[in-house]
Amino acid sequence: MLRIAVLSDIHGNYVALRKCLDYAVNVGINTFIFLGDYLGELAYPQKTMALLYSLKEKYQCFFIKGNKEDYWIRYEKDPKGWKEYDSTTGCLYYTFQNLNQRDLCFFKSLSYKEELEFDGLLPMTICHGSPRKVSEKMLPNDEKTFFIMENNPSDYILCGHTHIQGRIAHNGKEALNAGSVGVPMDSNGKAQFMILKGTQNRWDYECISLDYDREMVIADLYSSGLSGKAPYWCKVSENLLRTGKIAHGTVLMRAMALCTEKFGECNWPDVPEECWEQAVKETGL
Repeated sequence: MLRIAVLSDIHGNYVALRKCLDYAVNVGINTFIFLGDYLGELAYPQKTMALLYSLKEKYQCFFIKGNKEDYWIRYEKDPKGWKEYDSTTGCLYYTFQNLNQRDLCFFKSLSYKEELEFDGLLPMTICHGSPRKVSEKMLPNDEKTFFIMENNPSDYILCGHTHIQGRIAHNGKEALNAGSVGVPMDSNGKAQFMILKGTQNRWDYECISLDYDREMVIADLYSSGLSGKAPYWCKVSENLLRTGKIAHGTVLMRAMALCTEKFGECNWPDVPEECWEQAVKETGL
């Protein structure tokens, strides 16, 4: 029986990634699918990239582009709008400054989706958000999700992006969300990925959740200086790592709403730190 590890949304959490990879290799897996968003929230991005490059040399790996990879590619072409000491874009700027040409070339080589078929097994579509769009969320009990599934050529879609692990079934088709390795939601902070098990007639799956040294990842935010370069964003990251609750987007939307209330408008990425500060306080972080 073929077994495949499916990992998504690492977001620079090399400690969680290493834990997940060690688990997969120790149970005999030698095929890996990665669904994008390799970097973006956490410190020392080169440590994550080194793990991925090393794995790619040893095992069969498939990689898909996420929305974060699009960010780095676009910023290289037009480096505007991001600031080093800024809660809205400081993490983006920090990560980009730690990329090298090998990383950028690797990201540019990735596609938004692929159709995979292993010998004797049912085909599958792999993507980050949805097969239609890298940043589109496939949500449970959503007619848009059902439409996507109905119009997809294969019966199985592997996706990420929501950071919530799970399965959506509709009319004999399945969408399997691997969750998030690096900053998962609703997991009590545990790193998540999936193991697929292929049989002639179907793909079965196992949801994996692993504890790891989250305090080490949080300490990295400070030792790297990232917490000073994106202060309130990192406060959200710290809480999310520990609890799996309150997404960055939730706090950002509140900060932008406060900005609009105070100044009459708010255009990303120009969100004042005072609005971030208030939004973080309101969410109890």
